[in-house]
Amino acid sequence: MNTLMLARWQFGITTVYHFFFVPLTIGLSALVAILQTAWLRTGKEQYLRAVKFWGKLFLINFALGVATGIVQEFQFGMDWSAYSRFVGDIFGAPLAIEGLLAFFMESTFLGLWIFGWGRLPARIHLACIWLVSIGTMLSAYFILAANAWMQHPVGYRIDAASNRAVLTDFFAVLTNSTAVIAFFHTLTAAFLYAGMLLVGVSAWHLGRRRFTDVFRPSMRLGLWAALVATAGLLVTGDIDGKIMTEQQPMKMAAAEALYHTSKPASFSLFTIGSLNGGKEVFSVRVPGVLSFLATGSFHGKVDGIDDVQALEASQYGPGSYKPVIPVTYWSFRLMIGFGLLAALVAAVGLWWTRRGRMPERRWFWRVCTWSIALPILASSFGWIFTEMGRQPWAVYGVLTTRAGVSLVSAGEVLTSLIVLTALYGVLAVVEVGLMVRYAKADPPEIGPAAGAGNGEDEQRLSFAY
Repeated sequence: MNTLMLARWQFGITTVYHFFFVPLTIGLSALVAILQTAWLRTGKEQYLRAVKFWGKLFLINFALGVATGIVQEFQFGMDWSAYSRFVGDIFGAPLAIEGLLAFFMESTFLGLWIFGWGRLPARIHLACIWLVSIGTMLSAYFILAANAWMQHPVGYRIDAASNRAVLTDFFAVLTNSTAVIAFFHTLTAAFLYAGMLLVGVSAWHLGRRRFTDVFRPSMRLGLWAALVATAGLLVTGDIDGKIMTEQQPMKMAAAEALYHTSKPASFSLFTIGSLNGGKEVFSVRVPGVLSFLATGSFHGKVDGIDDVQALEASQYGPGSYKPVIPVTYWSFRLMIGFGLLAALVAAVGLWWTRRGRMPERRWFWRVCTWSIALPILASSFGWIFTEMGRQPWAVYGVLTTRAGVSLVSAGEVLTSLIVLTALYGVLAVVEVGLMVRYAKADPPEIGPAAGAGNGEDEQRLSFAY
């Protein structure tokens, strides 16, 4: 492999790995806040025990998410220095606001929430976890605004002297239609992610008839969160598909491996063939669905890869503007497929646990437990599709990925790739070990004075994290 390919592998590994933690942090903070609100409004002890239990998992995930995010920053300087110089003026503002406002906000109020048990008035303490949740969402928005500029660059000009992008309209960057829809799509994915964690861990305990008073409400909350989030994902995904067709027609064509412009265009659920447009052995297709996803009409025209390639070659010069078609094609389907499987588990779970029912079948609890992996896989393939579908562009239509790589040797990139991957491997062992240990643990016992704002039990609970 050359420097470019090694740098791309490193970017893919570090980004996907970091994204294991981000949506769970966003979704879980809100679900913990909902449980704490339920406890404050009802005074029921099982809600407080649930807050303490899920709060530990949230804090473990938050800490490791920050650690992997910091490590990820190093690769930009090591592998993508030319890219960093080119986009630095654009990325500086949203990333600075994310660090100074959103991350500062969530970190500060998270600290108050951790150490505020028994020291802050109950309503102020509750406000802290809600502000943590809002901070995680704001943080996500500014990061996605920066990423959206790579997908659809707006509010800039190219400085001919320095060959750098210069920010001319920060408001245009923040209100980029790609950023807005990506934010709501990611937000709903975060609630699917966190909801299925509640479902899976609760199912492990409920299948053994442990602490049903604590885990049954948690599981029902997770099931509803996952199902509602899936509805949101379908709506935002549909809007995102139409924006993508308008702004990045090659990505939509590659998602379907559609080589020839079609009107109407069918959506292939499964295709066996060469994927180069030359030979199709077997395919299961739904007529008109791709036209609807791309244009909003079941009879709309969708440009094929060959026509988009010819258009972009005439616009940007000779060369290939096609991403790796098999990766784009399958990551798009795996993203949708794993997401819908999680929604199916949520719908079945809600039906089988309705009106206080507790299913006796072991396979039901096992399926719910293992379904934790479904949104993780869906969101990971979603990121792979988003980033791979944009190739060969680092900034669509402006800067190629090849032009953004550092002037370093392949051996140097390989060394950093091995070191960072090994480090992430260690963090993965720590993460999985801690999450499994605390997920299998009993919910903490609550003393009689819990939440009253003082007392010995409050002091003890403040160290529970």
